[in-house]
Amino acid sequence: MLKRLRRKFIAITMLLVGLVLAGVLGSSLFSSALTQRGIVTQILERALSDGVAAATIGDTSGEQSAELMLAVVVDVTPDGTIVDRTSFIANVPEQTLVDVVREALQSNADSGRSSSYAIAWMKTETSWGWRVALVDTYLRGATLRAQALSSLMIFSISMGALFVISYVLSGWALRPVQRAWEQQRRFVSDASHELKTPLAVILANTQILEGEKDLPEGARRWVSSTSDEAKHMKELVDDLLTLARADEQEATGQREASSLASVDLTELASGCALEFDAVAFERGCSIACDLAEGVTVAADEERLRRVTRTLLDNATKYAEEGTEVRVRLLRDGRRARLSVSNRGEVIAPEALAHLFDRFYRTDDARERQASGGFGLGLAIAKSLVEGMGGTIGATSDERDGTTFTVTLPLMSARASEPPRLP
Repeated sequence: MLKRLRRKFIAITMLLVGLVLAGVLGSSLFSSALTQRGIVTQILERALSDGVAAATIGDTSGEQSAELMLAVVVDVTPDGTIVDRTSFIANVPEQTLVDVVREALQSNADSGRSSSYAIAWMKTETSWGWRVALVDTYLRGATLRAQALSSLMIFSISMGALFVISYVLSGWALRPVQRAWEQQRRFVSDASHELKTPLAVILANTQILEGEKDLPEGARRWVSSTSDEAKHMKELVDDLLTLARADEQEATGQREASSLASVDLTELASGCALEFDAVAFERGCSIACDLAEGVTVAADEERLRRVTRTLLDNATKYAEEGTEVRVRLLRDGRRARLSVSNRGEVIAPEALAHLFDRFYRTDDARERQASGGFGLGLAIAKSLVEGMGGTIGATSDERDGTTFTVTLPLMSARASEPPRLP
């Protein structure tokens, strides 16, 4: 959880700062492009009205521009014949000049850019035909490209530095949360261990009392109730211990890979479904299986059996009477996909996001009075599946009902992976 929180912290920080930085650099580049376009337009307009003239060295009036030195003005008759050209130092090849002038005369616009050359043009109608002004835009384009490359380098370097800073700061900011999480995990683990001994004594004593023949019937009822609640308490303690061990493995990055072995998921799912046939019958539903043959996964058999039993228990518990619980198993690329579906009350989308949270139960369907559960079964199933390198999720709608899906790596896929250092 803390690793995911840290990743989210870094991602959000980089996204926000990245958007601001990209906006600033992009605005600067866009502003430069508009400025360059304005300069080109100004040069062309002055060239058409005043002809081509060199700027005076040292002039600061702003009315002259050295850019005019690259402008060319061409007078063209209505039939397209060039009768005069004026330029200061610009040397335009004849064919280039003819091509650009022809393109300008064929265009309906008063100004534009050549599609074949880095040249901008502007034209105006005169008494003898047309006057066309041309100006070179290659250097301006090269300047914008250089600025874009510089902006990209600045963005990349800044984002790299931001990642390092965010990584360090996120570790510092989450340190109190990590310390509190570790203290909570240690408390749950220690408390669960400490509760096991008195619970074992209570259960032993109630069993002895239940075996007493002289125990009055009224007292026997109280002893039986105490025994039932102690058993519930023991189940809760065992579940908390399971979650505490899962949290410890996640915190230390250890997933007990050595305990994973080849498990025939087809046989395991079939056996669990057969085991729950009687339970489903008592609850007014039935179980139907569609299992691919010989699906072998890399998993811990006992943990995987517990996950499958949990899904079947939930599916039969909340299925509508007279409906069918469907168990499907198939190969999906390099992974096995096990799904358990039932027809019952549709789970709201906002509740789906919390189904695997600890102690979470939906409003009506998961009350402890009806189910006897603590809201830990799915949370434990999620921890067990993720501990085996798999994923678990749920969907619910009117058309397909509620479906829980577990994916696990196939044994062949696990065997093909390169060995990892501990």
